[in-house]
Amino acid sequence: MDGSIAKGQQWLEELLNLMGLNATANIEAIEQPDGTKADWLTIDKSNLSSETIEILLGDRGKNIDAIQYLANTILNFGATENTQRSFTIELNGYRQQRQAELYDLAQTIAKQVRETGEEAEIKSLSSAERKQIHTFLDNTDDLTTESRGQEPDRRLVIKLK
Repeated sequence: MDGSIAKGQQWLEELLNLMGLNATANIEAIEQPDGTKADWLTIDKSNLSSETIEILLGDRGKNIDAIQYLANTILNFGATENTQRSFTIELNGYRQQRQAELYDLAQTIAKQVRETGEEAEIKSLSSAERKQIHTFLDNTDDLTTESRGQEPDRRLVIKLK
């Protein structure tokens, strides 16, 4: 097992322990909708109550987004650009379901922009979700994405190049 992935698992399990939770994390490389692979740290929910799962996820995924942000910031601190890893924290299928929803949304909006020629804005996305859509559409020849505005009213814009 790659050392940085194992470090990610160890960090997440230690965080869960500090939160008073008896939970472990599993590691796997998951194929993304765009065909790339990403390092996923999945929290084993077998020892967690449904209430604890809801708290860890938070409203619209805000808590799990915060845990994921911390993981990526702390685990990549001091790493060179080519040794940095991107970790996705998963719990109870939330990320896979949300990622599929975001991919479908990106494809729908991309089709709309191509058909109308007009840019489109997507509101109410977390920074992690905006980043995912940027990544989904990054390799398109005819579209570009950007974020506009300031939090909490930051929006993702998709437009023709």
